[in-house]
Amino acid sequence: MAANSSNNTSGKSGGKQPAPSAEQVVATFQRMRQEQRSMVSKSAEFEMEINEHSLVIETLKEVDPSRKCFRLVGGVLVERTVKEVLPALENNKEQITKIVESLNTRMQAKGRELTEYRERYNIRLVGEDDKQSKADASQAKESEGGGSKGGAGVLVS
Repeated sequence: MAANSSNNTSGKSGGKQPAPSAEQVVATFQRMRQEQRSMVSKSAEFEMEINEHSLVIETLKEVDPSRKCFRLVGGVLVERTVKEVLPALENNKEQITKIVESLNTRMQAKGRELTEYRERYNIRLVGEDDKQSKADASQAKESEGGGSKGGAGVLVS
């Protein structure tokens, strides 16, 4: 009975966790790429909003400040004057610009994270095979005897 209990505890007190399977690596990589794509999409959407705000601001600057204008606020069209709407539009544009800057910083960080993940698990994308195999061959010649990384060597479409 003492032999059984020692076997159970020695099996649980391992060192490193097992490496993820190729399917898990691909799924994680695809999820990370999708997150990056959604950030790019959101950034483009905000850039379009900034352009729209700029166009409206430029148009309203040429108009009499006491003139009536209409603004859509939360799905409700409200009547205001140009002098009331213009500062709000400029403030909104500044806020959207800050959001885009923050989003761009996060996209760069996500790109670095993706690159590190690709390098860690030796992930190659389809279509990049020919270019990458030539580069790998030249690197292998330069670093002969260096040993391998032991990556998964996953090909992603």
